[in-house]
Amino acid sequence: MTDDWRTDRVGAALRGENPTVLRRLTAGFAVIGDVQFLPGYSVLLVDEPDAQRLSDLPRPKRLSFLSDMDRLGEAVERACRRTYPGFRRVNLEILGNTDPFLHAHVWPRFDWEPPQLLGRPVWLYPPDRWTDERFRLGARHRVLREAIGEELDRV
Repeated sequence: MTDDWRTDRVGAALRGENPTVLRRLTAGFAVIGDVQFLPGYSVLLVDEPDAQRLSDLPRPKRLSFLSDMDRLGEAVERACRRTYPGFRRVNLEILGNTDPFLHAHVWPRFDWEPPQLLGRPVWLYPPDRWTDERFRLGARHRVLREAIGEELDRV
């Protein structure tokens, strides 16, 4: 499989071609993040490719999307709490500043993070965290993927 799925993440998920998909949820797809400098980073992708913002969805679908975001957040929290020492909390964000489709970020946060970044938004991490191969999603994240998927099945 090529990386073509990255240019249309939602469409690839709908076609079953997005390898980061953990589970199909009510209003979207739970996916594990491309980078894992904070292990467990996940994203909720809306299942309507043309939806760019939450307000593009009819109210019942909005509520389903927000419920899915809560479900993914709880699954990441549970998986990280039992897998990683120093787990603190999960941050949930709907930003939409870069990718044109509606999505929500689920960021686990840890006590071992650099003190100058611990209480700050994840987006202030140095650029190498987003590009360095050592933080790229890979086979070594199989157990983490499974743990989040199992927790999604439970919540």
